[in-house]
Amino acid sequence: MSLKKKGLSLYLLLVAAGAVHAETVFVTLEKDNALAVVDPVEGKLIKTVPVGQRPRGIAISPDNKFLYVAASDDNAIKIIDAGTLKEIGKLPSGEDPETFALNPKGDRLYVSNEDDSMVTVIDVAKKKAIKQIKVGVEPEGITVSPDNHWLVSASETTNMVHWIDTKTNVVVENTLVDPRPRAVSFTADSQQLWVTSEMAGTVMILDAKTKKIIKTIKIEISGVTADKIQPVGVVIDKERNRGYVALGPANRVAVINAKTLEVEKVLLVGQRVWNLAFSPDQKRLYTTNGTSNDISIIDLDSQTVTKSVGVGNYPWGVAVKP
Repeated sequence: MSLKKKGLSLYLLLVAAGAVHAETVFVTLEKDNALAVVDPVEGKLIKTVPVGQRPRGIAISPDNKFLYVAASDDNAIKIIDAGTLKEIGKLPSGEDPETFALNPKGDRLYVSNEDDSMVTVIDVAKKKAIKQIKVGVEPEGITVSPDNHWLVSASETTNMVHWIDTKTNVVVENTLVDPRPRAVSFTADSQQLWVTSEMAGTVMILDAKTKKIIKTIKIEISGVTADKIQPVGVVIDKERNRGYVALGPANRVAVINAKTLEVEKVLLVGQRVWNLAFSPDQKRLYTTNGTSNDISIIDLDSQTVTKSVGVGNYPWGVAVKP
């Protein structure tokens, strides 16, 4: 067998064994007005591209063809071709967009408008805002349930999560939560909503049927003062085995057993960890570390941080393309 054929055979074996991963990690750089493109297998920055003024929130379309980026100071959601990284359009987001959520089909995008206490509903295909929904003061965290039944908006100053029916775009219920709720995330079965409280240092687990809190988890870390433990981004794996919570200036990620709802361990990452995203196979977790200007790569089988990759100034949002 020729060396070329041997090399191809080895590559195919590695792919079959899961040793080669082709995914790409995209990171918004708030102070560089750019998007960082990272190869997580090689553990290196591939390139950065301009993406508008003060980019923060980011999401990828269900078909992985488009990236949506909240360019806060441009008052728009930019549409980026995920292959060419060229801007191909924009969505009318209202003023100062920071966070947004894409529904499972990818045909509706919901933007938090903090200054106006509104959620803007956007028809993606028509590139048109079709409704504004009045919510509490300073809405930020926002998510759509995987079954597309609920849109949930968290208001930082009102200290509430607002349950919005996606069929009617009407708030049907509100749940009072701990001070300054920052991020919201549903479990894959749409049965639970996880809410982080930046000021209380807690994660609240809510039952989606009753809209009530099942449990409040207070996060405590030996050697770290309570004022540094500021839960922000949160994700839960598809099997509902573990949830992961970014703890801001504590520079750590809390690992929560999603069955017992207890903290299993904390992982030291970069400084001021904001947001997190799984790899497509959920074998890795990527975190954006705002003030150390890098991302951390966490191996989820061993529950260890394996790499940090410098990406640029003030990484904020993260999305992954298979």
